[in-house]
Amino acid sequence: MAADRRRGLLIDFGGVLTTSVFGSFEAFCALEGLAPDAVSRAFREHPEAQQLLFDLELGAIEEAVFDAALAELIGVAPEGLAGRMFAALRPDEEMFDLVRAIRRRGIPTGLISNSWGTALYDRGTLGELFDALVISGEEGIRKPDPAIYVMGAQRIGLAPSDCVFVDDLKFNLKPARELGMATVHHTSAPETARALDELLPD
Repeated sequence: MAADRRRGLLIDFGGVLTTSVFGSFEAFCALEGLAPDAVSRAFREHPEAQQLLFDLELGAIEEAVFDAALAELIGVAPEGLAGRMFAALRPDEEMFDLVRAIRRRGIPTGLISNSWGTALYDRGTLGELFDALVISGEEGIRKPDPAIYVMGAQRIGLAPSDCVFVDDLKFNLKPARELGMATVHHTSAPETARALDELLPD
């Protein structure tokens, strides 16, 4: 097992260091009188909604443009739409503590996140957790583009094959594995902690 251990940790933000993004969408839908899966279904099935999401995550459009266009598609008021959709999102303090502990062990840590603007990120807290940040809207690339994983590894001074990558979305893990990273599908803090204990140095 020791031979398989990696030297650095790369990790997603929403849904890993926070409560479920999809749960927040469902809470928003309940408040707005929409079907529980209205937002998730729009991003999954509606090409225009998908493109709005991609453009926002790439930093190609302003949040106000995204809010207005998506609001029209799903039938809600546009004011502060993205913020309202994330209003129920909460930090997962157990995951924050886990990343802090890993970094204190001298293991380089990096964030790789598809962003919805900058409101979700507390830069002070992120500075306690991470040696490097890769936020899609600031870089103009987004997961699952392989280049964003390479960038994350480079910024913590390692090759991709030296890293573990953690994400709650399985389709974001595939490119990381193809680059030689070990991957962890996050479902809960205890499960992720157990997986990282086996993959990172003591």
